[in-house]
Amino acid sequence: MTESIFKKFDLSGKTAIITGAAGLLGKQFCLTLAQAGANIVLADLDKDLAAETASELTLLGLNALAVEVDVSNPDSTVAMVDNALTAFGSVDILVNSAALDPKFDSSNATAQDENAFETYSLDSWRQALDVNLTGMFLASQAAVVPMLKQGQGVIVNICSMYGLVGPDQRLYKRPDGTRQFKPIYYSVTKAGVLGFTKYLAAYYAGKNIRVNALTPGGVYNDHDEVFTAQYSTRTILGRMANLDEMNGAMLFLCSDASSYMTGSNLVVDGGWTAW
Repeated sequence: MTESIFKKFDLSGKTAIITGAAGLLGKQFCLTLAQAGANIVLADLDKDLAAETASELTLLGLNALAVEVDVSNPDSTVAMVDNALTAFGSVDILVNSAALDPKFDSSNATAQDENAFETYSLDSWRQALDVNLTGMFLASQAAVVPMLKQGQGVIVNICSMYGLVGPDQRLYKRPDGTRQFKPIYYSVTKAGVLGFTKYLAAYYAGKNIRVNALTPGGVYNDHDEVFTAQYSTRTILGRMANLDEMNGAMLFLCSDASSYMTGSNLVVDGGWTAW
């Protein structure tokens, strides 16, 4: 008899670092992996918000530690990993969820004018590269050191469907004719996540370190009715994702349930990229 399939999803005794832990999906990933038995290191630039989530997990009887991290700073990412090792003794899982992602506010559409490609600022471009790509590079570089010593590890990088296809800018056009734009950096950096994922997976061949990407579609976060309706018509399932609908995929990628999977990209987008 083979072991129970449910045992493969068990993360008891593992330690997971989640960057961007105070974010919309970051919080969900922390709760999911903690419920599966992992010790959780909630790493975020906003330590107070990370600490709030850590307290919520602790009240549930789960193991959690909040740490402040600037993923664009190599000393900060090394300190993040050192804190995890001091608290829990290992680093078994790294979820690279920290990223800049512009939010759209229908009450302040003019604030998005600066996202037009023709006039997009070089400073904003460089900042996005620093966080969305260099940050992933630095966090992974720090985390693989103990993983190599342990002889095992898992890295999950958060991509986006806009790393696979170009943004449909029609979604950001308001009924009054006002235009908003998903900025250039988002597609470029998220596409880079896939190249980074494949490189690391191949680089660590034979080292028992698996590296995969998770590509979410749009998750509902109190979006206005116009945007929600426009977005929903583009998906096969006819809706945005619920907040918890990436959690199963995340647990799968972090656990032994995906033990024969590396260098891959798991797409959970309601069918957006299927047609």
